[in-house]
Amino acid sequence: MTAARPKTLLAMGHQVAERLITSRVRDRLAAIADVDPDLVAADFADPAVAGALATAEVLYTSWWCPPVTEDVLAAAPRLRAIVHAAGSVKHHVTEACWQRGILVSSAAAANAEPVAEYTLAAILFANKRVLDLARHYREERTGIDLNGRFPGIGNYRRTVGIVGASRIGRRVIELLRPFELDVLVADPYLREDLGVPRVELDELFERCDVVSVHAPALPETRHLVDAARLARMRDGATLINTARGVLVDQDALIAELASGRLYAVIDVTEPDVLPADSPLYDLPNVLLTPHVAGSLGGEVARLTELALDELERYARGLPFAHGIEAEALATSA
Repeated sequence: MTAARPKTLLAMGHQVAERLITSRVRDRLAAIADVDPDLVAADFADPAVAGALATAEVLYTSWWCPPVTEDVLAAAPRLRAIVHAAGSVKHHVTEACWQRGILVSSAAAANAEPVAEYTLAAILFANKRVLDLARHYREERTGIDLNGRFPGIGNYRRTVGIVGASRIGRRVIELLRPFELDVLVADPYLREDLGVPRVELDELFERCDVVSVHAPALPETRHLVDAARLARMRDGATLINTARGVLVDQDALIAELASGRLYAVIDVTEPDVLPADSPLYDLPNVLLTPHVAGSLGGEVARLTELALDELERYARGLPFAHGIEAEALATSA
């Protein structure tokens, strides 16, 4: 099958483009598409991009791409596809895009990998009580009575609960298979067998030593992890959140953590950057990170490679391998 070279316009933040559009990406883009790698649409109203937008068949997008509204589509009569070199497309793919039948692809599957890896490390460290052990060792600078102070630590036969069978949730389940852990999953939309028991959400919170949140942020999932569900968790259990801060009632979580009853590994908060006086910075039973679980540094190349693969499939007349349907967005990130 002969490949065309579709006219393509880069659409993302300028700083994002500086990181994503490396010399390797430039070479591959040039081989696949008719594109000016130095022209980046950070604002579709910019007169400098008007000509390219008018002839573009594909938008190659990433973080900080402006919304592709009805007005933008009117200025882009030849647009047929959006290839997103990042995760969620909800920020820029509007209802007008679906109504016009624009094909959409996302690199969310590539972004799932580092989040799942972070989660795996957090689970194994949580059951091993690494946070506590490191703090005590640093403060006391002497031998620690591990069995006396931390009886039963370790990962063998501990129970891990996955909230949400999303791409990331499923990948975490896969990564946990080599370990002798008991894994449960809760997801009201799950119909297939993932090889682990599916339970109701309240039961999962009651039974698990570690609960890891991977549900999408939707109106109905706001504060999915509320005070009642946190109260169901076992003493000494750990909550991990790498999804979105709005999924957890943060005040209720802080209250449980301040009591010393629970542990937490938190990569996302509400708001994204906490105020300087938030207790989460100082609580000894919290590992707080600034939204680092997703693709960073060299991991970003994985996103661009997947997106370039998708652009090449489009150029060859093949369907996207990671296409997004409008209906799926109702229950996904």
